[in-house]
Amino acid sequence: MLRGVRKRFANGTLALDGVDLDVADGEFVAIVGPSGCGKTTLLRIVAGLEERGEGSVTVRAAERPGGLASAIVFQGAALFPWLRVRDNVVLALDRLNLSRDEARRRADEQLERVGLPGFGDAFPHQLSGGMQQRAALARAFAVDPEILFLDEPFGALDEQTRVALGAELLRIWDASRKTVLFVTHGIEEALTLADRVVVMTGRPGRVERIVDVPFARPRDVLALRARPEFGALAGTIWEALRPRA
Repeated sequence: MLRGVRKRFANGTLALDGVDLDVADGEFVAIVGPSGCGKTTLLRIVAGLEERGEGSVTVRAAERPGGLASAIVFQGAALFPWLRVRDNVVLALDRLNLSRDEARRRADEQLERVGLPGFGDAFPHQLSGGMQQRAALARAFAVDPEILFLDEPFGALDEQTRVALGAELLRIWDASRKTVLFVTHGIEEALTLADRVVVMTGRPGRVERIVDVPFARPRDVLALRARPEFGALAGTIWEALRPRA
């Protein structure tokens, strides 16, 4: 829960100006807005990676046996290049105090879940960009977080890979129903994945409007994007993003 969140950087730039937002348990919320509007700053504040300036932030999640309060996936996979893929996932599990065998079992389970069975012994440089992002998702899901923060995780990928990974993320999320806060530049991507889409203004970032996504789950990504009502809703968001005179 965010109330009146305002953030000014040391150089005087006002990034966020009075943001209010509620996210329910198990809800998938996407944030869209123009470049520089403070989307990532907002996510980092909620994730505890950035200090807020003013206002209040309440996050109801806590570490528990077998799982962490939250996990984050960035645009870059951020894998350690000197570690094998499995060991990158196992490293994230250190705080859970699992046995070595259990950590390896959980890592392999999640790698299979994201479509990377048999790649645990590979090094990151031996994987494509899309496969590296799959590994980053496996690492995040392996710690069984209550809240998952996703900061443009598919932003550096080609459109075909983005759609494929979006479908994979939907499949995994449908099975776990984690609370997700997802930052993206892609309006179609937001509508495909989320329950609600938060549309932000240009800098300083404010909430322009919140759009409820009416499409039933589970969702077929390609079939959904072909529906005329999908295009109409995307047009509504594009209109909300249009700069005001």
